[in-house]
Amino acid sequence: MFPLPGKSSKIEDKSFPQKNTLLIDGRLISWDKPQLMGIVNLTPDSFFEGSRTEKSLDKVATLVKSHISYGASILDLGGYSSRPGAAEVSLQEEIDRVIPAVKWIATYYPDILISVDTFRAKVAEEAIGSGAHIVNDISAGDLDEEMLLTVGKLQVPYIAMHMRGNPQNMQKKTNYSDILGEILYYFAEKLEQFKKFGIKDVIIDPGFGFAKTLEQNYFLLRNLHQFQSLSTPIMVGISRKSMISKALDLDAGEALNGTTALNMFALCHGANILRVHDVKEANETIKIYKTLYP
Repeated sequence: MFPLPGKSSKIEDKSFPQKNTLLIDGRLISWDKPQLMGIVNLTPDSFFEGSRTEKSLDKVATLVKSHISYGASILDLGGYSSRPGAAEVSLQEEIDRVIPAVKWIATYYPDILISVDTFRAKVAEEAIGSGAHIVNDISAGDLDEEMLLTVGKLQVPYIAMHMRGNPQNMQKKTNYSDILGEILYYFAEKLEQFKKFGIKDVIIDPGFGFAKTLEQNYFLLRNLHQFQSLSTPIMVGISRKSMISKALDLDAGEALNGTTALNMFALCHGANILRVHDVKEANETIKIYKTLYP
């Protein structure tokens, strides 16, 4: 059974069958080796300036080539910055940012998996129709009532992240009585909900930096192994986030060493996918991890 909020965070029984592989667009992805997701921000205001490409396909092409050459197996394209306090973006603007890049990558790199980072069902539908393979939703369906129906219809893998509120107000929603127990219970309920919509392949993301304080982020990371009780692949996205820069008193541009340290910790505690800005360094981290745990 999964704990109710306020109850013990430890989970004794596994209520979901273990999955060691994932079928994506006819390709079998094995979790025996962690996967690398390279971030492609199609926005002018993402928190890490070095990741911004806006709507320049030349910048996108340069970044995509770099990510693939250094070992990314998935590219995550986002046209709506989800940093705390980010400005609203219209549906059409998000589509205009994302779809040309999806089409370009699908044409020139047909073997790479494309994830679309959006909480809007319409963007997800258009991106999948243009060549994307995965929907990555920071709200797990909470910000668009059509999202789960759409993903179920599309029959694509779904990355569901934990967040409270939205990017504009999430940092005001950090009051938990038992953060680990509440988030585990949240995902247990979500997984049952997803089944009702016919969503079969789910990846969970604890949502580091989303409606969590610095201390809460590190508490969740220390307990990342607990999420294995949900028997779904786990994605960790901590690349250059404020939980690193604040701890080191640096800005995001200087947070690579801290990112590498925490990525190794995440791998040792159950992460299956690392979502990163710096693919080369993350790939080296995975190689060391696989040497440590062959």
